[in-house]
Amino acid sequence: MNRPPVSIRDVASMAGVSVGTVSNVLNRPDIVADVTRRRVLDAIRDLGFVRNESARHLRAGHSRTIGLVVLDVANPFFTDVARGVEDSANDAGLAVILCNSDDDPAKESRYLDLLEEQRVQGILITPVTTTTHRLEHLRERGTPIVLLDRRATDDTQCSVAVNDVLGGELAVRHLLAQGHKHLAFVGGPFTIRQVQERQQGALQAMRAAGRDPGELHIVETSALNVAAGRDAAARLAGAMPRPTAVFCANDLLALGVLQEMTRRGVRIPHDVAIVGYDDIDFAAAAAVPLTSVRQPRHLLGRTAAELLIEEATEDSSHQHRQVVFDPELVVRDSSDRTIGRRPRHRRPSPEGAAATPHPA
Repeated sequence: MNRPPVSIRDVASMAGVSVGTVSNVLNRPDIVADVTRRRVLDAIRDLGFVRNESARHLRAGHSRTIGLVVLDVANPFFTDVARGVEDSANDAGLAVILCNSDDDPAKESRYLDLLEEQRVQGILITPVTTTTHRLEHLRERGTPIVLLDRRATDDTQCSVAVNDVLGGELAVRHLLAQGHKHLAFVGGPFTIRQVQERQQGALQAMRAAGRDPGELHIVETSALNVAAGRDAAARLAGAMPRPTAVFCANDLLALGVLQEMTRRGVRIPHDVAIVGYDDIDFAAAAAVPLTSVRQPRHLLGRTAAELLIEEATEDSSHQHRQVVFDPELVVRDSSDRTIGRRPRHRRPSPEGAAATPHPA
């Protein structure tokens, strides 16, 4: 049978002191006489008392935690971002509550309610939709919010993002330079801002090359995962003419396209070239190493957490910043017909090292 947790009253009874004295030993030990303090500490040790930090922080109006709400915790991109957030929070003595919205606005809203109830010091979020009324209400009630992998629409709040329009341009510019005439873009749902901007960059690259943007074959997916990529590849395989190059909104989609095309006997990159986005670790380890647009994932998370902690602690003196990193294209075998050549980088560097932030 489980025993009830040891209370501060139990400690006071064993030590022969008041509850207030035990509280002083825990919070202001310097004002308690040495003999009394040792007696209380002995009682704490003997009883196995563990102080209720959660209750103490809630009484003070905040906790030692921050919230992180991401679109899909199964996506390795967000795993790396979360690691950056955790590293920064750990340096500040904070814990991170990780929430997975599953691209679901209702689930996102429930998590925001929960985080507010937990009195987190602030929230990092990649919103499901472009509308942020719920976030505005939280900010009005005193909870700092930093947008992660999403640009703020004005300078009244902090955000950390990547120039996804540039990323889309880099991908399609590369495919056009390889001589491809029939290109496709795979991504979705288009309610996600990052998907919209990557497609926008692809269309801009087509215009810049003197091509009709309407020639870009668009395949919208219901999700940004491997299964959705396989489904998109099946649709592309039956298209007439079949695209000879595919730019995917993230690497999981690209890996799904690669799997399905390979299953159908389509040679990569001789028959179809593929470019992904994010440059997750699986990209380089794929059966055909995947060309991808690299984002500084860890740096995104760490920078966003630093801004949030700064805002939560500095309050009125805090200056909102909108940080935007430039992506880079990493070319591998999936889009390079010269198989066997060493992978080429536009800017050879470890992840994040070459990503220079600049104002939005």
